[in-house]
Amino acid sequence: MSPTPDWVKALKPSTPAGTDLLKAERDKSQISVDKLSNFLFTREVLERQQRILEILQSEKIFDKSQNYFDGRVDKFKTALARGKKLRLLQVKHNWNNDEYMTAYDLVSETGPYVLHIGMYLTTLRGQGTPEQKKLFLEPAENYEAIGCYAQTELGHGSNVRGLETTATWNPEDKTFILHSPHLTASKWWIGSLGRTANHAVVMAQLIIKGKSYGPHPFVCQIRDMKTHEPLEGIHVGDIGPKFGYNSMDNGFLLFNQVKIPHINMLARFSQVDPDTSKYVHPSSPSLVYGTLTWVRSTIVLQSGGTLARGVTIATRYAAVRRQFQDRDGQKDSNGENQVLNYTMVQFRLLPLLAATFALHFTGKAMMSLYQENQQKMLSGAGTEASASRGAGPEETQSSSDLLADLHATSCGLKALGSTTAAEGLEVCRRACGGHGYSSFAGIGSWYADYLPTTTWEGDNYMLTQQVARYLLKSARAVLKGKAPNNDTTKIFTTYLQKQDMGAAHDILGSDSDLVAAFAWRTSFLTFEALKHRDLEKNSWNSLLVDFWRLSTAHSQYLVVKNFYEALQSESLQQELDPELVGVMHKLFRLYALHTLEKEGAEFYSSAAVTVRQIQLTRTKAVMKLLEEVRPHALRLVDAWQFPDWQLDSALGRKDGRVYEDLFHRASELNPLNGLTIDPYPTSDVLIKRDETASFRSKL
Repeated sequence: MSPTPDWVKALKPSTPAGTDLLKAERDKSQISVDKLSNFLFTREVLERQQRILEILQSEKIFDKSQNYFDGRVDKFKTALARGKKLRLLQVKHNWNNDEYMTAYDLVSETGPYVLHIGMYLTTLRGQGTPEQKKLFLEPAENYEAIGCYAQTELGHGSNVRGLETTATWNPEDKTFILHSPHLTASKWWIGSLGRTANHAVVMAQLIIKGKSYGPHPFVCQIRDMKTHEPLEGIHVGDIGPKFGYNSMDNGFLLFNQVKIPHINMLARFSQVDPDTSKYVHPSSPSLVYGTLTWVRSTIVLQSGGTLARGVTIATRYAAVRRQFQDRDGQKDSNGENQVLNYTMVQFRLLPLLAATFALHFTGKAMMSLYQENQQKMLSGAGTEASASRGAGPEETQSSSDLLADLHATSCGLKALGSTTAAEGLEVCRRACGGHGYSSFAGIGSWYADYLPTTTWEGDNYMLTQQVARYLLKSARAVLKGKAPNNDTTKIFTTYLQKQDMGAAHDILGSDSDLVAAFAWRTSFLTFEALKHRDLEKNSWNSLLVDFWRLSTAHSQYLVVKNFYEALQSESLQQELDPELVGVMHKLFRLYALHTLEKEGAEFYSSAAVTVRQIQLTRTKAVMKLLEEVRPHALRLVDAWQFPDWQLDSALGRKDGRVYEDLFHRASELNPLNGLTIDPYPTSDVLIKRDETASFRSKL
């Protein structure tokens, strides 16, 4: 391709320029971006981000100019090179885990070591004995062994109890024999397994003397430590291209009578006595149960930031993009209208902007609750285990009541948070119009990479069953007068006390009443489901849709409640000035009332609100809030402090140079423009000249 002519380089976008438009937008609001950013993340975290950003930008391997052009193989090679460099930088700069994760977030690309860090090391730390940590964890922490977490199978995902891979105890040589009895027993979707890992924590059915004791974790070496070739009896590889997430080598794994030593069964909570072959039950299953909530809790926390990326890009672009004229504008006006001025665009984007903060505060509350409960469990409080647990969906988890509420909360909020983020990203992409379909927009690839979150750590629809099971159990306890003292039982008790006299919630005049209306809806749906299950004896399967609605309602209540409580916190009142507090209050009401409007049928049928209140919410309250939040939109997305380098978006540039960036990427960086082809069907020649190599960054 010939160089871009000077006359093309001299061209500028028509006025007003994007930089001027964004400056004017920011001038409409006086709220302090820095104060809000510091409150959301702390100054220390933001300074850490800037320090690490400068390090990453100085390394050529992290050049992002070809990110959107690479195919599957090149994406994986680049991710591997970047993963290695991140580890070397971690050692060089002595980064702790928080600093390493900051670097990972800035790169914004799934790397080959993320499952090694997030699942393999976490599992070894949480479920290994001191001896096993010495044997397996220490080399893994030093990256002398690279691991993954092999649970999901070709035939089973959410139903962990149905896993087919077996680990049969052999008392003669004191080994376990890992075996895949069926094709569907193949481990599948396992991150880092395809080409990277040489070890795996394998979840397999423990078999002793022909009896199954359920899935247990086993450490197994799968590749030679020098040649990196698969070991005998092991077939392993990459599962192929996906809808997104293609820098990760998700893999498959099959075993053919592979022997591993007794020490390889992670035995902190349960084990097999090597001398008697007896199974030793977990001394405190509640601790295992508690750690299962950690990943879901982090997903809740991350969902707000994930959605905020899309909202930031779409909001900035909607302020730069101008289309058509306001039908009711001044007749002598020849200028086109900013897309962000259209109420339909505001109706799509601004509630999502409010949701980013709602999910952020909920995620922080979720992590605090998790830490609090872990401390209680580790101190020995409430570690009594259930005597037994059947396979039915209404059986309680092997755990204490102490963690049951946390478990249900993490399941419900993981489902709601990840669904809100994933669906919201697509709304943001479409709000960007035609240019939103370009990879350069920075939303499509992010959306595709985030989508697995709605199914991993439990499919979102499956998780809602666990929430419903807990709520029904709590409702039964309240009716019997034997309920533990927690928020769920309190709202149920309040509902039972007031259901005959009515709710009378002033949702338009009182924030606390707005929260109470969400609690009322949850309570109503719970006791309705309980009636269908216990009195009418409907099957569990026939009620799954009701349970999904119930879980969604309960989780929306928790998000609204956490957002409300964040506004009441002393830290918020002290760190933010009155104007900023006022804007956050508007965002709370926008999120809550917009959600209430969408779910109006349930709020009305539960008698939480009246038809007139729903009508006023739709026609007056929400639209007025959109108008009031609109001037602050740019500053509010700025508060998330995404560097342009991290967003890698032409449409979401902080300086508004949207069209210059789009054209530069298309004209200057696009390798396809390095091909001169022969277009004629009569010719056997495909490529006349190939200059694509000159476009590509060298690793």
